[in-house]
Amino acid sequence: MQGLIQRVSGAKVEVEGKLVGEIGQGILLLLGVEKADGEAQADKLLHKVSNYRIFTDEQGKMNLSLKDIGGQLMVVSQFTLAADTKKGMRPSFSSAATPEQATHLYEYFVAKAQEQGISVATGQFAADMQVSLTNDGPVTFNLTV
Repeated sequence: MQGLIQRVSGAKVEVEGKLVGEIGQGILLLLGVEKADGEAQADKLLHKVSNYRIFTDEQGKMNLSLKDIGGQLMVVSQFTLAADTKKGMRPSFSSAATPEQATHLYEYFVAKAQEQGISVATGQFAADMQVSLTNDGPVTFNLTV
């Protein structure tokens, strides 16, 4: 399971011109699910995303987590993160999870984040989404579990 996180001052997702999710300060997570992933990987990634210290403290150091600042989380499904780009000029998605597996783990991840009291917005799974964000920094990390 992979998560590309971006520290944002705001982000939104639109589908067919309609707003489906929006957050203020927090993290935009592009979530990639692979065949070998299960709920244990989702739990580990959620722990990492919610506790990763990428927000600045009073001294200007990246020392605070999403939980520390009471920030919001935008979760967007991103199957292309599972792409193998090592060979050729076309990505291979052979390691990507099936839509059923990916949907389950995406929904599981969101539900677990909400259970932890995190304010969560989402995109729309498997939709053609328009994602807009203001990357704060920019600060971007690729997290794998």
